Amino acid sequence: MNALPKTDYRNAMARLGAAVHVITTDGPGGRAGFTASAVCSVTDEPPTLLVCVNRAASVYPAFRANGVLCVNALAAGQQQLSSLFGGKTPMEERFAAGRWGRKLTGAPVLEGAAVSFDCRVSHVTPVGTHDVLFCETLAIAIGGTADGLIYFDRRYHDLVAAPQ
Repeated sequence: MNALPKTDYRNAMARLGAAVHVITTDGPGGRAGFTASAVCSVTDEPPTLLVCVNRAASVYPAFRANGVLCVNALAAGQQQLSSLFGGKTPMEERFAAGRWGRKLTGAPVLEGAAVSFDCRVSHVTPVGTHDVLFCETLAIAIGGTADGLIYFDRRYHDLVAAPQ
């Protein structure tokens, strides 16, 4: 069977809207962060989500060494922060662009995020070029707004909650 061309797969994936996250870590491996849309819930017992990270990414060693992370779901209007964490911007500049707190794991929690999940990596599964990190959520910080940021058709879109 012939392999599906990577460009065809990527073009098809652009049609799937996804929340935009800044994934952060801190610990013995250092402070690091990157932008990701490859995040989803796995189960609520124990509360677990997954994050996919490319093993060739410059942040990969820090995430593996630290074993903790925070999934910060970006709020509407936080496109610039996503772009900083998604590019080649030096780590200090990335973190200087936001205000950060801490919960249980010590991973940076973004103030103003729609929601943040403070997690311990419980299991890692390699798939192709990436590792799938299964992350047990130990604490949550819910932001003041339900407005979110999604990425669809290779562009950012603010998702604004309707008034109730």
